[in-house]
Amino acid sequence: MFLENTVNHKEQFGWIEVICGSMFSGKTEELIRRLKRAQFAKQKVEIFKPMVDTRYHEEKVVSHDENEIRSTPVPAAANIRILADQCDVVGIDEAQFFDDEIVTVCNDLANKGIRVVVAGLDMDFKGNPFGPMPNLMATAEYVTKVHAICTRTGNLANYSFRKSNNDKLVLLGETEEYEPLSRAAFYKAMLKEKISKMEVSAEEVAKKENNNPTQS
Repeated sequence: MFLENTVNHKEQFGWIEVICGSMFSGKTEELIRRLKRAQFAKQKVEIFKPMVDTRYHEEKVVSHDENEIRSTPVPAAANIRILADQCDVVGIDEAQFFDDEIVTVCNDLANKGIRVVVAGLDMDFKGNPFGPMPNLMATAEYVTKVHAICTRTGNLANYSFRKSNNDKLVLLGETEEYEPLSRAAFYKAMLKEKISKMEVSAEEVAKKENNNPTQS
């Protein structure tokens, strides 16, 4: 379990914590836990999330198990810098949906003495690094990677497999759209998907050839 360090008031510098992992791994739950501990200690806490995330509540960060904390939805990372002034702790959920400026914003806040706690998906549904998360993880003092349980093998899962055929990078959804998979299960699922698409393409080519025979 992550334990907060005491702030070195002589330096007047904060730090960045990143909580990352797949869907259903408890990222938001861990974010809420840390922020509520800070609130209990009478620290001034502000929480932000991208305006696009309205799955559970427009003005709250809500975990899959329905833990919640009040938050401010913002359209861009730059808004956080303005609204987070005079805070002790800043929490940011679903960081992968923010623009790249979120990295600069987090570092600016930390350099002002603010503790910044960020949660987000480290990989997209294709298994690629997601948005600004790699750079956030690189510049953070503390990185916590949490895991879900693979729905197919029961092993630790660190991939978010999309069950639908929608290729949009940003597609909000829950268990009807995604399932957490282990490395082995994800590899098999992606391979099966590629083979399926190849078979469809081959069938389409065959149909076109049958409908348009070569004239001699």
